[in-house]
Amino acid sequence: MDTQALAAFVAIVDHQSFSEAAEALHLTQPAVSKRLASLENQLGAPLVERGQRNFNLTESGQRLLPYARRILDELHNARLDLSSTTGQIGGRLPVIASHHIGLHHLPAWLRRFNRDYPDVTLELQFMDSESAFDHLKRRTCELAFVTLNDAMDQQFDIKAQWEDPMVFVTGTTHPLASQPEPELADLARYDALLPDTRTATYRVISRLFMAENRTLKLQMPTNYLETIKMMTSVGLGWSVLPRSMVDTTLTVLPIRHDVSRMLGGIGLEGRHLSPAAEALVAIARELH
Repeated sequence: MDTQALAAFVAIVDHQSFSEAAEALHLTQPAVSKRLASLENQLGAPLVERGQRNFNLTESGQRLLPYARRILDELHNARLDLSSTTGQIGGRLPVIASHHIGLHHLPAWLRRFNRDYPDVTLELQFMDSESAFDHLKRRTCELAFVTLNDAMDQQFDIKAQWEDPMVFVTGTTHPLASQPEPELADLARYDALLPDTRTATYRVISRLFMAENRTLKLQMPTNYLETIKMMTSVGLGWSVLPRSMVDTTLTVLPIRHDVSRMLGGIGLEGRHLSPAAEALVAIARELH
């Protein structure tokens, strides 16, 4: 089975587009279509439904996809193994980081990394953790530094992790700031400024409120914690933020519930990290 044809098939699936798959593979669109047609001829079955406005795989395409990914991952692993004998660390390293990790952790890591591995070309993207999971599945990056959660797919492999303690906060002029011992019932009366419902942070807080049969008044959800901090500091509501982000613009609320989340670096199960990625993970473990 032609691995180039498999790569074209997987790229079409990941990008949901022949033209975008061609761009990702640095090919023309007719070349990608030809590779897919060749694979379908080899297998004796259509893999992609043509002539549809929505992109769909045939039953054969759905069955082939996990095998195709494993074959390409093993080819990736073989290339890494054969090239590891040089001992030199270089090349390109596509990495994704959440906005929070990018602001509060990544700078120290990159100072060390750029000093120790100047031959590596870092290709860095910033996005929310949930989007990073999707990009990692599509193999558009090798490594992602994100907020870990209990809904993560089992195909992810955690390379490093650490706890990020969080606290309930509000602005210094908010009515809650003057309460000596606020409870969740008190918070339920005011707007909550939290990340959206897909995030680990939201799920942790939502479970606390559900356990006490309380309702969250979610206001203006955003996954960018710096924006949440700003909105909280001007008195628009209460929030839950990493302790490391607390400054004089915020009041910590002495809620009796301990809240934390796990941050970490992840790759894909069964897909080895390059030496450059392993080096960055080692620095993250040391400096987090």
